[in-house]
Amino acid sequence: MPEIHIAAAIILNKKNQMLLVRKKNTHRFMQAGGKIESGETPLDALLRELDEELQIQPDPTQIHYHGEFRAPAANEPGHMVHAHIYQLTWHNPIQIAAELEEARWEYPTDAPQLLLAPLTEHFILPLLI
Repeated sequence: MPEIHIAAAIILNKKNQMLLVRKKNTHRFMQAGGKIESGETPLDALLRELDEELQIQPDPTQIHYHGEFRAPAANEPGHMVHAHIYQLTWHNPIQIAAELEEARWEYPTDAPQLLLAPLTEHFILPLLI
């Protein structure tokens, strides 16, 4: 199965809620992030995507790396995502941009009530609960 290489962030706030985003014309919620472009490191891709999608510029030294995970792609049938997962805490406002339709803060225990991307449902939530 073809793989899509991405970098994504578990973003937590002061209340320990995680940020979930939904891209335009899709139904599943996931972490902010996106595809790693040629010549980029996963962290560079993550920082670029967070700036493009949420208008935030976190301090790279405050970002924790969880590792690599693979799951079925939420929005591209027949593909797998090969994801580099990071985590950070963010206390400032966000502004959705680029291809995002919606962003919401959810407690990890409440997130399963939403339609989630497989990566979020099977790998991200177990890291937090």
